[in-house]
Amino acid sequence: MFDYETYKTHEAELLRRADHERLVGQARRAGRRRAARRGDNGPKGPVSPPRDRFVRAA
Repeated sequence: MFDYETYKTHEAELLRRADHERLVGQARRAGRRRAARRGDNGPKGPVSPPRDRFVRAA
């Protein structure tokens, strides 16, 4: 009986952990979608456009 209780406790912990990871993934994806709709560059900050990186040709 003790083995079964240990198994059920472990199973419940795994299910809680899986639910938490799923919710975290959904929140990340929602944040990325929200940033894309606003035109932001996301949580990592702005990225300079390519033309700012090179000097003008003479």
